[in-house]
Amino acid sequence: MNKITTRYGKALTLAVALTGALALGGCAHGPSRQQVGIGAGAVAGGAVGNVLFGGPIGTIGGAAAGALVGNELTKGGRGHRH
Repeated sequence: MNKITTRYGKALTLAVALTGALALGGCAHGPSRQQVGIGAGAVAGGAVGNVLFGGPIGTIGGAAAGALVGNELTKGGRGHRH
């Protein structure tokens, strides 16, 4: 495996694990549409940030940006459960 693929795989694995842990710990009933959007955005953003900028700063920055985008795209009353 080359260096970029290894780095990308590690970042994606970490992002998926963190998103899963947050989703499971957040609610006793399944995640809302907005929570899924935030998690998916964070995973995708973290992977893209790591590939583009490398290192933990790129991964964290990308994950934060992706979570914000995912949140904005899934905002609204529809699909939100309490």
